Amino acid sequence: MPETPPPAPAKTGHDCIQEYLKTLDSSPGVYRMLDAESRVLYVGKAHNLKARVSNYARPSGHSRRIECMISETASMMFLTTRTETEALLLEQNLIKQLKPRYNVLLRDDKSFPNILVTKDHPFPQIRKHRGRKSVKGSYYGPFASAGAVNRTLNQLQKVFLLRNCSDAMYSSRTRPCLLHQIKRCAAPCTGEISEQDYAGLVADAERFLSGRSTKVQETLAAQMAEAAEAMEFERAAILRDRIKALTQVQTAQGINPRGVPEADVVALHMEGGQACVQVFFIRANQNWGNKDFYPRVAEAEASEVLQAFLGQFYDGKQPPRRLILSHPIDDPDLMAEALSQKAGRKVAIDVPKRGEKAELVSGAARNARESLARKMADTATQGKLLRGLAEAFGLDTPPQRVEVYDNSHIQGTNAVGGMIVAGPDGFEKSAYRKFNIKGEELTPGDDFGMMTEVLTRRLSRLIKEDPDRQSGSWPDLLLIDGGPGQVSAVQKVLEELGVPDIAMVGVAKGVDRDAGKEEFHRPGQRPFALRHNDPVLYFIQRLRDEAHRFAIGTHRAKRAKSMSANPLDDVPGVGGARKRALLAHFGSAKAVTRANLSDLKAVDGISDALAETIYDFFHAG
Repeated sequence: MPETPPPAPAKTGHDCIQEYLKTLDSSPGVYRMLDAESRVLYVGKAHNLKARVSNYARPSGHSRRIECMISETASMMFLTTRTETEALLLEQNLIKQLKPRYNVLLRDDKSFPNILVTKDHPFPQIRKHRGRKSVKGSYYGPFASAGAVNRTLNQLQKVFLLRNCSDAMYSSRTRPCLLHQIKRCAAPCTGEISEQDYAGLVADAERFLSGRSTKVQETLAAQMAEAAEAMEFERAAILRDRIKALTQVQTAQGINPRGVPEADVVALHMEGGQACVQVFFIRANQNWGNKDFYPRVAEAEASEVLQAFLGQFYDGKQPPRRLILSHPIDDPDLMAEALSQKAGRKVAIDVPKRGEKAELVSGAARNARESLARKMADTATQGKLLRGLAEAFGLDTPPQRVEVYDNSHIQGTNAVGGMIVAGPDGFEKSAYRKFNIKGEELTPGDDFGMMTEVLTRRLSRLIKEDPDRQSGSWPDLLLIDGGPGQVSAVQKVLEELGVPDIAMVGVAKGVDRDAGKEEFHRPGQRPFALRHNDPVLYFIQRLRDEAHRFAIGTHRAKRAKSMSANPLDDVPGVGGARKRALLAHFGSAKAVTRANLSDLKAVDGISDALAETIYDFFHAG
């Protein structure tokens, strides 16, 4: 796909665009519209580049959004492709990468969790999985959230008794764990079930996750009847409990469409210049949860919003066999072809008017409408609080991005810094960041030094990645948990990095350290306080508490990881298989550290040279 170098016309708007028509042909491809500072305003695709661009050269007949975009256009760039499908895929990739101002943008684009049944162990494990599917096994999903996966796994454990422990924990067990005692695991780790019987449980679980729950129920009912007839009443009671748990799983899943085995139901609601897209995940005739999204719509039509959402949403995800939409899109055949090409199989797109599919869309649309109403109410309140924040701290305009910083440690150990972000839409949790304190020269517990390190790393990265402050990731206001000492340390960082214009306020407890008596510190100004019943004060307290919660949670996770760290992890040459062999032979990592050389050499899979390496690692000096 050769890139055509653009000419450099001095004109802007319609006249600028007209200049490009002289050199364009009718090839399919992607075009970019740029302003006078070469910032990308818009990315679009076309079946015929010359015909598409000629539309922008017309002096009238455009919406207000397109007219504004045209007036700012100072240059254009073009990429030709072999087909329009390639152009569509490239367009969505560039939109996600460049985030142009006049495109519809999907702002929340996280991966979704799946349920994984591993296939690399004689007794497979069932667990939650997110990210690249590199582990050997069967994947079922996507689920709308980690909570939806956890609830399903919790119920599946009651029904199918599959293990969820890691392979390392499995190999080190000497007696059944608590999950076996409460009838959530068959305890294959200690031989409570044969490999053949456990394989039967795995097969039942996979049948259920594949939508064949009726067959699983019939099998369990037949087994229960056989056990009762043989007067094995204890086994019959266990099977009865499993049937009951399976029924509860099916009830908890809510809408379970009979005629839709696999689909994503995508419904859009637009109001007041904002939009909500609700996605329901239907897999194996089961509802696996729903999630709402709030794309930046830039005054676009519903068909354009929905088409842009689909392209960006499935850019890094496997599309299902069917998409059920609330509104028609501009190029359904082209989108279906692009998604089919991505999935390696046919993907159909429907906009149903009646029947079960229409009922599914209606339910999703109702959820989208209600979610957008709640968000608009929250946004109005949030906007009022941000205006109050600007007034309280003497800012010229309400801040669009507030970053709040806090540190957490215990006597200097496992020290971390936390950054949370808030804006017009509330807390932006995808923008939260944690910082492992790395400064070896810091005195344990040096809060000033830790804050200096965190802000230096954060702002240095911003300066490197976005020196022109165009990405929206620069803060308008820094809230620092601390008093004059922390404020002085941060002010020094701002001055040294050449960004002293960023507003910064320290939030410190009053002399009695009571909530409601906070003092606010700004460089070169006397401390001040807000009225104890001021809504802005409550807002600041909420921001500070969220930063504290995030920092404390990060610190606890780091501390727990360090406490549970296996000393074998750091031994060179000892990977997963050898670690399991050592744990199986000695029973614990601590016993390995105390073992003599001859005992280490006796372990299967441990060579004499590796045994000496392990021994020397734990007995150096």
